[in-house]
Amino acid sequence: QVHLVESGGGLVQAGGSLRLSCAASEAAFRDLGVGWFRQAPGKDREIVAVIDWSGSDRDYTASVADRFTLTRDGAEGTVFLQMNNLQPNDTAVYYCAASGRLHPGDSSSYVMDFWGRGTLVIVSS
Repeated sequence: QVHLVESGGGLVQAGGSLRLSCAASEAAFRDLGVGWFRQAPGKDREIVAVIDWSGSDRDYTASVADRFTLTRDGAEGTVFLQMNNLQPNDTAVYYCAASGRLHPGDSSSYVMDFWGRGTLVIVSS
């Protein structure tokens, strides 16, 4: 079992930035691919971005590809989602998830084994 903890959410004005973090204390976390998902009020959960276990391969959904950046800390495996030029339609609960079978670019592999509780991002206009 891997316990994921998200942090970094909050309230920001349109055009602003936030950096979300996804961390876990279990050593196994470093060997897992990680994805960020979000769920806006009244909408289905959607994939935002994924990164492989090594941090060398990433995939982004089209709506964020030119604004969000995923990185990964090599020592602890912590994953960071840098979100720039945030817009009101980015408002959602953002969830971190992990899987041992994740392959960036292959959406059929985005079936996650472990989930965090989410962190709320609110972008005001």
